[in-house]
Amino acid sequence: MTGAKPHELTAEDLATYLSWWQASGMVEGVSDTPRDWFAAEPRPAASPSPARPQPATLPAVAKSDQNHHRPMTVAAPSQTSHAARQTAAKALNLDELRAALEAFDGCGLKATAKSLCFYRGAATAELMLIGEAPGRDEDLAGKPFVGRAGQLLDKMLAAIGIDETKVHIANTVYWRPPGNRTPSVEETTACQPFLERQMELVAPKIIVLLGGVAAKQVLGLSDGILKLRGKWRSVTVGERKVAALATLHPAYLLRTPAAKRQAWQDLLLIAQALAGQPK
Repeated sequence: MTGAKPHELTAEDLATYLSWWQASGMVEGVSDTPRDWFAAEPRPAASPSPARPQPATLPAVAKSDQNHHRPMTVAAPSQTSHAARQTAAKALNLDELRAALEAFDGCGLKATAKSLCFYRGAATAELMLIGEAPGRDEDLAGKPFVGRAGQLLDKMLAAIGIDETKVHIANTVYWRPPGNRTPSVEETTACQPFLERQMELVAPKIIVLLGGVAAKQVLGLSDGILKLRGKWRSVTVGERKVAALATLHPAYLLRTPAAKRQAWQDLLLIAQALAGQPK
């Protein structure tokens, strides 16, 4: 077999190769004089990292709103809770409570969210639903439960004769957690005084807790939602006791359609209670 004739490099080929080598970072070719690269001038030593301050000495953390680029300072949790409770208690109606939330910087979620998601539905209602946190669709709309889970929730309520004019829908936190993650204990705790005041102002006859996060936060229990659901309990709202029932979150039902049977049983309990039948 005859070998292929070697290609003769032209001046244009050499210029092309040199340009490619230069673009690749080669700055020096082979010379007639050998060079010991290991004996070349060493790189300057990296500057030592500055000492990290101890957590106890850290000041309040300044955060920047990624959407609006507004500066924000989040205080220590104990200070946040105390300030939130004082602020929420002064609200005489939902409009004042919304204004207080808009001015409140004690929850870090506010720095990364686009919108405050306060509530959807009636200002006062016999039935109040509390979910976990706003998602992407809610953040864009500025209202809770407007995405796929919210659409399923509306169908569930319609099945027992309830529409948006007869229910008040909220969440344990008022701003979307980044990436739709579960809100942290610090975040739900920061928002809790506002949620408690919201429950007082709405004055519901029944509170339904959608999912484990809401159930644990409002009921103060640590059991999972599958153990908590379907059982009547009571929560203190202001100076009165209100019946509360935990059920499965609509987002869970979208992922686990077989659980809709359990949710339907809970809906029937809610309908019976609203109709005045014994629990």
